[in-house]
Amino acid sequence: MTATDIQPIDQGRLEAFVGQAVLDMGAAISGLLLHIGDRLGLYKAMAGAGPITSATLAHRTGTAERYVREWLGNQAAGGYVVHHPADGTYELPPEQAMVVANEDSPVFLGGAFETIASCYADHDVFVNAFRTGAGVGWHEHDDRLFSGVLRFFRPGYAAHLVEQWLPTLDGVVDKLRSGASVADVGCGFGASTIIMAQAFERSSFVGFDIHQPSIDAAREAADRLGVSRRVRFDIAPAKDLPGHGYDLVCLFDTLHDMGDPVGGARRIRQALAPDGTLLLVEPAAGDAVEDNLNPVGRAYYGLSTVICTPGSLAQDVGLGLGAQAGERRLTAVLHEAGFTHVRRATETPFNIVLEARP
Repeated sequence: MTATDIQPIDQGRLEAFVGQAVLDMGAAISGLLLHIGDRLGLYKAMAGAGPITSATLAHRTGTAERYVREWLGNQAAGGYVVHHPADGTYELPPEQAMVVANEDSPVFLGGAFETIASCYADHDVFVNAFRTGAGVGWHEHDDRLFSGVLRFFRPGYAAHLVEQWLPTLDGVVDKLRSGASVADVGCGFGASTIIMAQAFERSSFVGFDIHQPSIDAAREAADRLGVSRRVRFDIAPAKDLPGHGYDLVCLFDTLHDMGDPVGGARRIRQALAPDGTLLLVEPAAGDAVEDNLNPVGRAYYGLSTVICTPGSLAQDVGLGLGAQAGERRLTAVLHEAGFTHVRRATETPFNIVLEARP
């Protein structure tokens, strides 16, 4: 390469990008500290407590003051807590508490950072996958992925599933109130299944997943929450979905994870009652890459790179839809599987909800 081959550097663009990279560097290390604060209960101890010193926070959480003091400095620099210089205290505003302390809040994100922490722990696995093209099965991940995904998605399901998503489906709520048969495919720890069971006591629910530890955790949760008489959980992939005559089959953030989403959706169509409904909830995404070049798309592409796409590639067919597949492609999958009526039922800032019928 000669000097004439080197592209000239725009100093302004260089400085702007360095600034962006520094911001990302601060966000990356702060994500770790957020996860630590979540695990240690630091945010929960600050929520509603008003101004608090590092020593008081350390005492309340059984942690070392020197570490807590440094952690609070990071949190104040990032705008997560407010520093009061006059008395050296720190305060968690109620708005921030909804995001990092209140697990019942629809905008709680502690689980997202737990999920991301699991991905950092699996770094070597992903490097190997990039080099070989091999998939990474759900069971091969750090255990924090499973609990993190539960805590990430459950607040949204609790906020939207019964009150918003189900009512947009034609006639489904009436069936659930009367007594319907429901399958939740890819149920994970069973949060979505249990939320529906708590709301519709006359209906019966079964959750299916390919991950035995998740099924075990779902069964324990159903027992603990008193819904085990009308909820059961079993191991089964979508392509081998047991049973038939379901009034409702749900796929919550799982179709794009399947190795063979067409085959899975086809089996679901066969298992539905003639007037049954498929509820499909997927991450919000435009149909083209340029439609997703925004903060939400950045996060979803990142998670898809290390969770969703390798999970699909580890299964038969290995289509690798990815978390940002987009509505047009998702609809095409359902049509190919034999669903003749597919429509967008509703959406949230992070999800699209499709209704499909045979």
